[in-house]
Amino acid sequence: MQQRLDQYTTLRLGGPARDLIEVHNAAETIAAVKTPGRLLLLAGGSNVVIGDAGFDGTVVLLRSRGLSMSGGELTVEAGHPWDEVVEWAVASGYSGVEALSGIPGSAGATPIQNVGAYGQEIAERVVSVELFDRQTGQTEVWGPERCGFSYRNSVFKNNERFVLLRVTLRLEESAVSAPIRYAELARALGVEAGERVPLEAVRPAVLKLRAGKGMVLDPADPDTYSAGSFFTNPIVHSAPEGSPHWPHDGGMVKVSAAWLIENAGFPKGYRKGGVGISTKHTLALTNRGEGTAAELLALAEEIEAGVRARFGIDLHPEPVLV
Repeated sequence: MQQRLDQYTTLRLGGPARDLIEVHNAAETIAAVKTPGRLLLLAGGSNVVIGDAGFDGTVVLLRSRGLSMSGGELTVEAGHPWDEVVEWAVASGYSGVEALSGIPGSAGATPIQNVGAYGQEIAERVVSVELFDRQTGQTEVWGPERCGFSYRNSVFKNNERFVLLRVTLRLEESAVSAPIRYAELARALGVEAGERVPLEAVRPAVLKLRAGKGMVLDPADPDTYSAGSFFTNPIVHSAPEGSPHWPHDGGMVKVSAAWLIENAGFPKGYRKGGVGISTKHTLALTNRGEGTAAELLALAEEIEAGVRARFGIDLHPEPVLV
């Protein structure tokens, strides 16, 4: 009997898989992904939208675990839950990823998405990734320069050729945090942007901020049945008047997608059938418990069209669409 994939995603959406394999280490992962044909790796299932028809291929459930520190470099198995990595780093006195607390999913997914939040981005910390190339059948170690990191993107995203096995990060042994870059987090900590604070103060502050936006998984809260931020902040030549925006490379500016959505007529709590915008955070599209992937994608398209009509700006989905 085919297993439905909704139980493996934070959106609680997704039809059946043709084949499903669970793996627990790199060797098992490599053996599983050598299967020819379509491949989908799932670990935390937090940054993916799987269609109601499911996946006509092999789904590999990545359950590898383990981390080791040597000379300031932390190597983590791809299936290790990411928030456990951050919790360990902070408890052990290593700074550099503390602002990435509370992000669901696995360590191996962080380079794929180039995860970032509250002023930190994983690309800044990657020393290397160990991967399996399904095309050549070889295991390789890549430095960050080969990963093609950009805003919420890398060469690994939407690419079935490469399977990440481990990631190595450079952290700093320090009793204080990295400089607090994000204004909202700085305010929560009672400091100015650019200041440092005791390392152990950052994680609870970030978790509180994320929980207030429905961005920390809670089985009792449908606002957390989401894929996190559904749209990336668009990068444009000029920002609409009154919009929050930040300088970007090449004279461009990054505009708040949440502001664009709200000001295009889509407030928090906006509902369409069994899905809707989170009641806590405009960027999160949520399954209210009885939704479908088709409804969710229709809502996303409605929002995209509304923002385009109002501001002439295109929004782009952040999750992987399967």
